[in-house]
Amino acid sequence: MNKKPTQSDSLKERLARSSELNITVTGRKSGRAISIPVWFASEDDTLYLLPVKGSDTQWYKNVLNNPSLHVEAGGAEAALNAAPVTDPKQVSTVVERFRKKYGASDVKKYYSKLDVAVLLNLPAQS
Repeated sequence: MNKKPTQSDSLKERLARSSELNITVTGRKSGRAISIPVWFASEDDTLYLLPVKGSDTQWYKNVLNNPSLHVEAGGAEAALNAAPVTDPKQVSTVVERFRKKYGASDVKKYYSKLDVAVLLNLPAQS
């Protein structure tokens, strides 16, 4: 029996077993692909990203310039479009998701500015 996961279901499954994922954004000045590991939170088919330096984070600035990014977790990949979140209520909801997943002390330790977040919608399962 073939136990290899299909691409559509493996990303969500692998995210469920991961504490971080890799995002690849396009540099707004260089035009180059830039990959970085980031923490994330998820619910249903939505991924939530929190830039560690908020709106000053370089990958966030790149996403504002070009919302297309690539996500990889445990070998499963997807090309997604990022939706920046600047509404303080929505951002605080994402921050709470991160505190619940990683612990309030680690969020406080690693995240210096909590003014923005990023939402990613995972592709529908087939």
